[in-house]
Amino acid sequence: MKGDHLGEFEELVLLVISGSDEDAYGVAIKETLDRETGREVSLGAVYAALERLAGKGLVVSHEVEGPAVRGGRRRRAFEPTSEGRRVLRQMRAVRERLWRHAHARGR
Repeated sequence: MKGDHLGEFEELVLLVISGSDEDAYGVAIKETLDRETGREVSLGAVYAALERLAGKGLVVSHEVEGPAVRGGRRRRAFEPTSEGRRVLRQMRAVRERLWRHAHARGR
């Protein structure tokens, strides 16, 4: 269906959320992407991707207590849905098949 495609940035955001041991929230996701991709990602782009992922049913959010350094303000934490985990597995399988094909052709 149109609109169900998972873009590269959305995939990266979903991977960060799936690999998070703690609550995955906007700033933490941005910091992980900055570090792992070697480029600075805007927080607005992260939140836009989170909204798209939520709209596709691939993540859900809930409010968690904020740390004392933030004055205890609550924040939204994200986690993948079972569909989100399934889509990631499917994307990984596609990429692995394509890499095997490219390797077999000597590229």
